[in-house]
Amino acid sequence: MECAILGGGCFWCLEPVFRALAGVRDVQPGYCGGETPSPSYRQVCAGDTGHVEVVQVLFDPGQLSYRTLLDVFFGIHDPTTPDRQGNDVGPQYASVIFYQDSRQHQVAQDTLAQAQTYFDAPICTRIQAAGVFWPAEADHQDYYRRNPDQGYCRLVISPKMAKFRQRYARLLRLD
Repeated sequence: MECAILGGGCFWCLEPVFRALAGVRDVQPGYCGGETPSPSYRQVCAGDTGHVEVVQVLFDPGQLSYRTLLDVFFGIHDPTTPDRQGNDVGPQYASVIFYQDSRQHQVAQDTLAQAQTYFDAPICTRIQAAGVFWPAEADHQDYYRRNPDQGYCRLVISPKMAKFRQRYARLLRLD
């Protein structure tokens, strides 16, 4: 198993996308990149802990490469908007790839360079060494699946998932 930690807006939006990919074994929303130990959602949303909302993705590299995972990452959010995704605004919504080792670092740099060819504006995704990953509170785990009729899920996540499923149909899990 390999681990990827990615921030690209609200973790409620990221989690269901990565859960749907073949080869992904687990996805856990949480926080990374800050200084405050064991931060709470409230602290991170205040924007002063330095943490980013992220997902920790455990995947089988024999089924899904890190490069493909990053290609999906760049395809499901706008990496050209600093500290925001749509109406979600603040440093906790930054676009960040937290790499685990030198190989992931290189793949992240290469993938970002390739992704830039698809965007008119400069990509502002940060690539930085992974610090401590702090799991989000239980009520944020598997949020979309548990709350499909909640307003944010219906208006933001469901349309994003529909676009994702259409664009990446070849990568979806069959179960």
